[in-house]
Amino acid sequence: MTKKVRVRFAPSPTGPLHIGGVRTALFNYLFAKKHGGDFILRIEDTDQNRYVEGAEQYIIDALKWCGMPIDEGVGKEGAFGPYRQSERKDLYKQYADELIASGNAYYAFDTAENLDFHRKDHEAKGKTFIYNWHNRLKLSNSLSLSAEETQAKIDAGEDYVIRFKSPQDETLHLKDIIRGDIKIDTNILDDKVLFKSDGMPTYHLANIVDDHLMEITHVIRGEEWLPSLALHYQLYKAFGWEAPEFAHLPLILKPTGKGKLSKRDGDKLGFPVFPLEWKDPKTNEISRGYKEDGYFPEAMVNFLAFLGWNPGTEQEIFSLDQLINDFDLKRVNKAGARFDPDKTKWFNHHYMQEQHDEILAEAFKPIVDAKLNTDIDSQYIGMAIGLVKERATFVSDFWELTHYFFTAPTSYDEKASKKAFKEDTKAILSEVISIVNGIEDFTVDNIQTAIKGWITSNEIGFGKVMMPLRLALVGALQGPDVFDIMYMIGKNESIKRIENVITLL
Repeated sequence: MTKKVRVRFAPSPTGPLHIGGVRTALFNYLFAKKHGGDFILRIEDTDQNRYVEGAEQYIIDALKWCGMPIDEGVGKEGAFGPYRQSERKDLYKQYADELIASGNAYYAFDTAENLDFHRKDHEAKGKTFIYNWHNRLKLSNSLSLSAEETQAKIDAGEDYVIRFKSPQDETLHLKDIIRGDIKIDTNILDDKVLFKSDGMPTYHLANIVDDHLMEITHVIRGEEWLPSLALHYQLYKAFGWEAPEFAHLPLILKPTGKGKLSKRDGDKLGFPVFPLEWKDPKTNEISRGYKEDGYFPEAMVNFLAFLGWNPGTEQEIFSLDQLINDFDLKRVNKAGARFDPDKTKWFNHHYMQEQHDEILAEAFKPIVDAKLNTDIDSQYIGMAIGLVKERATFVSDFWELTHYFFTAPTSYDEKASKKAFKEDTKAILSEVISIVNGIEDFTVDNIQTAIKGWITSNEIGFGKVMMPLRLALVGALQGPDVFDIMYMIGKNESIKRIENVITLL
């Protein structure tokens, strides 16, 4: 590639960033870093009616949490700013005027009522109303009016929009990195509005102008923009500009595989569809986020990469650096990618195992301290986590897995008790107390040697000792090695718990 690669992630601040948007940002980021290029954040806020307070900051925070720092854009100004389209609106009018001057666009004065009449009239005849070559000369615009009539309407302050003049009887040959060659008959295209009566450009004009001025080389965006590709190609041609290369990513589908993944799917099936928690500023409704649900950003990035892309190997675990190295747009699928909530948990479980116990302890400590209403030593929490984390998927799982390290059981699993407690169990556990009392250096090895040695020399079945001993310590037949538990809680606490269960036998 001769030009420096420059890509942009250009969301609208109309609410929280959906994971489909995060996936789009990720693929842009991976492509840019793979080719030593720039990753740019642009906020496309031309539709002020849909602007939502806090959405822009949410987008910025989400990218940071996912580990995708921008090279330039909103919050990190560069040579091509400003990066909010609302701050560039004066710029777009001159380009709209340029299209009118070259004959590629025209003023349209049709009222909403008039257009609605034509639309309903077509529907009544079983037709679809399209504003283009076959009827534009019958409508109220600068193509059907004289230059004097047009100027008079503008001078009188009549509302108008600027429409693109789509060509008649042409076949467009478009290229997409993922979808290959695409042919479009221009006769089916409508004359899209480029500039609105409120003085703001539509997405189509602002998008093209900004991509050109910001020297964007590759436009990597969602499949929903594929129908706009023909217009965008024509706009580049009308301006005489070189078009960037396009790649339209597949949809992220519902877990059933049918239809686009939505917030409703997450609410119904119990998983988030946003990277971070979101509080709606109007309704105060809170939507779950992957961060707050306990997912690691590395896990989220890894599972999002596999929604539509595959490396061509059996490997599934990729660090961000590995993804950058292996990513190729040509290995992105055309077909939609089914979202699998269980697979996301599988990824998180893997990254849980890779986390240092000390880091996990810091995350878990507030939960422990709140449960016990006291300050528990982080090192002790980390040691407990180290014994159980292979069974955990989220930090929130740890209390269920470790509570007995912090507090003695107050009840005992009924089914396990019937299985473990026999007539001679009381005498056996009394002997265990004597053995534990006699261990001076209370280490895991010494505890194990003493108790196992006594079991073997007295030819007692291991289950007759170990099952009730575990119940005494934990309250259930769960947890890591019994001797690890005893070492962690200490000699005195171990004896106390065994004595407690004896009194209940």
